[in-house]
Amino acid sequence: MQYISTRGQAPALNFEGAMLAGLARDGGLYVPDTIPTMSQAEIAALAGLSYEEIALRVMQPFTGMGEGLLGDLIQRAYAGFGHDARAPLVQLGPNHFLLELFHGPTLAFKDFAMQLIGQLFQDAMKRKGERITIVGATSGDTGSAAMEAFRGLDNVECFILFPQGRVSDVQRRQMTTPIEANVHALALDGDFDDCQAAVKAMFNDHGFRDAVSLTAVNSINWARVLAQVVYFFSAAVSLGAPKRSVSFTVPTGNFGDIFAGYIARSMGLPIDKLVIATNRNDILHRTIQSGAHRKEGVSPTISPSMDIQVSSNFERALFMAYGRDGNAVSQLMDELRGGGFDVSQGAMEALRETYASGRASEEETAATIRAMHARTGEVLCPHTAVGVKVAEENFGDSPMITLATAHPAKFPDAVEAATGARPPLPARMADLFDRPERMTDVPNDVAHLQSLIKERIA
Repeated sequence: MQYISTRGQAPALNFEGAMLAGLARDGGLYVPDTIPTMSQAEIAALAGLSYEEIALRVMQPFTGMGEGLLGDLIQRAYAGFGHDARAPLVQLGPNHFLLELFHGPTLAFKDFAMQLIGQLFQDAMKRKGERITIVGATSGDTGSAAMEAFRGLDNVECFILFPQGRVSDVQRRQMTTPIEANVHALALDGDFDDCQAAVKAMFNDHGFRDAVSLTAVNSINWARVLAQVVYFFSAAVSLGAPKRSVSFTVPTGNFGDIFAGYIARSMGLPIDKLVIATNRNDILHRTIQSGAHRKEGVSPTISPSMDIQVSSNFERALFMAYGRDGNAVSQLMDELRGGGFDVSQGAMEALRETYASGRASEEETAATIRAMHARTGEVLCPHTAVGVKVAEENFGDSPMITLATAHPAKFPDAVEAATGARPPLPARMADLFDRPERMTDVPNDVAHLQSLIKERIA
């Protein structure tokens, strides 16, 4: 299988090439040139299998890797998860289920992709005898998941930019307390969009990119999206797919997780609704409602991983909605740099056929945490609460599955304010606040960041 850029000007690559490149050299994002499908019989055969076995069957057609090697890497990736089901379902109410994606080592859904990418990168670099430099931006969870996946590896240097003062204490400490010398936490003076823009600028500086062997593990990396496709299948099959359809509500800022749901549906999984759930930084919801994609500035919230106005993976959705027209996508991305764009009528119809959307205010998010705890005993993180609130507005005939994207202990202040009880960290992380921190404050200046990275890897 070959992978092509959403902007149409970069050479096609195989799976490993697209994974190691991260961002295409024309600034676009890689997508498969065709999406393999699974028959109803093949989907039905997933019932009763382990998460790792489902992952192998779903992912293998996209990778071109041998089943033995890929299966071994998958087994290693998920061996450290704290639940045998990896992604268990919990019932919240009639026809409403919570998909718990926080049983990985850093307590967030990012672990499903990042732990596997760590194994894939390590395998590729050992075979090639090469070193790489990972530079990523995080609004909270990606950074800690990346550091956990890559810390201590001999052939990888990992730099993570996060917005100073705009992540939770737990999120920050998960990035600043690893002791391995090959992982670097950089606290940038700005918001997440500034972090993301700096990373994209470094990738678009091809001289720097080649000099340090730069690659990305943000949600722009296709392998991240592919790994997340798996839990849509595992959850749907647990609730009776393919004999009945299911719906998903996905709290999202950067659009990677819900785009994984789109890929699952394109593969043949019977998904009724894919619902985008946003906080008050609701550019995605506004776009689906109005057709206008306009940046309005980032407002800090109690769900900081969604405090985004430049939603990178939405470019993939636009590419599909515009009939895989790279030139059209390039023009839209140029307009976005100027503040925004209007989606064409035909593309808007395609997006609305695929996605529904909703938003939750700060007050509604807190109220959902409080109400769900009182009604069911479940403790939700703020991001998950945004999803639950929006899901309740989009119920239909099919079961609704809301993605629980993080453990509530990652956001203890918000949860305690809503419920009166402070959620404890799991036992394996109980000493997190006793560990010494190690981070570097950096200005919002690309040249400064490039100099620092070159100095650290020398």
